Amino acid sequence: MNMIAATAKIHPSSIIEDGAKIGENVTIGPFCYIGPKVVLGDDMELKSHVVVDGRTTIGKGSKIFPNAVIGGDSQSVHHSTVDTILQIGDNCTIREGVTMNAGTVEYGGATIVGNNNLFLAYSHVAHDCRLGNNIIMSNNVLLAGHVTIGDRAILGGGCAVHQFTRIGRQAFIGGLSAVSYDVIPYGMLNGNPGVLSGLNVVGMTRAGIERATIHVVRRAYKQIFEGPESVRANAAAIRADYADCAPVVEILDFIAAESDRALSSPSRGKV
Repeated sequence: MNMIAATAKIHPSSIIEDGAKIGENVTIGPFCYIGPKVVLGDDMELKSHVVVDGRTTIGKGSKIFPNAVIGGDSQSVHHSTVDTILQIGDNCTIREGVTMNAGTVEYGGATIVGNNNLFLAYSHVAHDCRLGNNIIMSNNVLLAGHVTIGDRAILGGGCAVHQFTRIGRQAFIGGLSAVSYDVIPYGMLNGNPGVLSGLNVVGMTRAGIERATIHVVRRAYKQIFEGPESVRANAAAIRADYADCAPVVEILDFIAAESDRALSSPSRGKV
C-alpha cells in the first residue's frame, strides 16, 4: 500500500506503485512513474515524464525536470538482481534527461549524492559514485562508475570522468575535458587528455578563502608539481612547512591517499 501524504499533489496520469512513500507537499506532474521502493522527501517537485525507480531515496526540496530517469539499475556488466540503492540528499536540482544509477553489490551497493547539487541536462551519474555537496555538473557531463567528487566542484559541459577517479573539493573541470586521473582539491583541469592547469583561484575567492592563503597554496602547488622529485615525494617533503594551512594540508592528504588512479599533473610526469 502507498504511503502518500495528504498534502501531496499527484496528477491523475502518473503511476505511483504500491509501497512508494511520498512526503508532505510533494508535487508530481503528468506521466511520471514512481516505483514501489522509492521514498520522496517533503516539498519535492517532479515536473512531468519523470521516472524514479529502484530502492531510491530523495531528500526534501529537490526538483526533477522532464525525462529524467533516477534509480535505474547499474549499467555495469557485473550487475546482479540484488537490490542496491541510490541515495540523493536535499535541495538538488535535476534537469532534463539526467540519469542516475543505483550501486553494485560488489562495491557496497550504494550510489550516494549529497545536498544542494545541480545536475544540468543529460548529465549522468553511474553506479557506486560518491558525490558531496554544492556540486555543479553542467550539460552532458558523464561520470563512470565509482567516481568520487568533493564539495563545491564544478564540471564543465561535455566532460567525461574515468571510472574510479577522484575529483577533489572545489576543483574545476573545463568543458569537454577527459578526466582520466585524480584531480587535486582546488585544482583546475582542461583538455583531452586532461592536464592540470593551475588552481581554481576564482572558486577559492568565491568560497571566502583569503588572498594571503591563496598565495600560500600557489607556492605549495609549485613546490609539489615543479619540485625535483616525483609529485608524491615533493608533497611529502613539504608537509611540515604547511601544517598550519588547511587548504594545503587537504591537497597533501589527497595526494597521499590510496587511489586506483594516478594523479593529474601539469606535465603528466612521474607521480
